[in-house]
Amino acid sequence: MNWTLEVVVVPVSDLDRAKAFYADQLGFTVDHDTVVNDDIRLVQLTPPGSGCSIMIGKGAVPQMPPGSLKGLQLVVPDLHKARTQLLERGVEVSEIQVMGENPRPVPDPLDNVGFIHFADPDGNAWAVQQISSRA
Repeated sequence: MNWTLEVVVVPVSDLDRAKAFYADQLGFTVDHDTVVNDDIRLVQLTPPGSGCSIMIGKGAVPQMPPGSLKGLQLVVPDLHKARTQLLERGVEVSEIQVMGENPRPVPDPLDNVGFIHFADPDGNAWAVQQISSRA
């Protein structure tokens, strides 16, 4: 039996600002923006090519302090291209960092060990790792 992770709730303070950041600046697809009533609104967004989405909302999501989610990680095949794309979209992103060494030869020296980091407007922290091919 497969157990797939499909949705991660990201705590935000301003739904419209967060939706614009994730959709317009990061390029996530808006799967839905559902207003149930004045107290409940759910916005689901998915990174390009991902099988897992994020959910931002009010009323029907767990209560967490905005900005308290740390360590979310995306994976891309080309970290230089991803960083350039984020910068062009106005995202404040770190320089490329190499974390450790590969235990075996890989197609690109950044594979597995290359990372960049950014945060959303509330301070939820994301990492982006390069993996250009998997064994």
